[in-house]
Amino acid sequence: MVRALIAAGAMLPLLMGLAVLPTEPAELRPLAFLIGEWSASGAEQPGAASGRAVFARGLQDRVIVRTSYAEYPAVAGNPGSRHDDLMIIYAASGGVRADYYDNEGHVIRYVVSSPAPGHAVFLSEAVGGEARFRLSYTLEATGVLRGELAIAPPGAPDSFKQYLSWESRKGAARGRP
Repeated sequence: MVRALIAAGAMLPLLMGLAVLPTEPAELRPLAFLIGEWSASGAEQPGAASGRAVFARGLQDRVIVRTSYAEYPAVAGNPGSRHDDLMIIYAASGGVRADYYDNEGHVIRYVVSSPAPGHAVFLSEAVGGEARFRLSYTLEATGVLRGELAIAPPGAPDSFKQYLSWESRKGAARGRP
């Protein structure tokens, strides 16, 4: 009898662990259309660019991680450049949030919504005296993922103007971003 109790006691943590295996939060499901590797091109300010973004599930499907880069060629005597960034998308109390970091030192905290299937909007909070950012993705019926970054100036948090736009297509992996 004692051995049976000890064996049951030893198995209990294992059984409890199985009961709490993490699953993808329901709030992240509308963003599943982003998952994959996307080759991008754009011709807006600050200039023509090409790059790649990878959206991948992480932490046992608890988050979506985006790694991205854009390469800008040398133009009119100005050297070429490369922009790298990382964004972690996660479910939080009250909805979905995302934290963005880049090689220029920017950190942007977004609230994320999916107003329609195949559409995601990342909106930074309005903070007095700071610019506000809106990042949008729309998946078209053709499979093209359209992206746009709009910026609202300090003091006018809802006066967004497009800063960048691009289109992306799912493609095969080509090294690390």
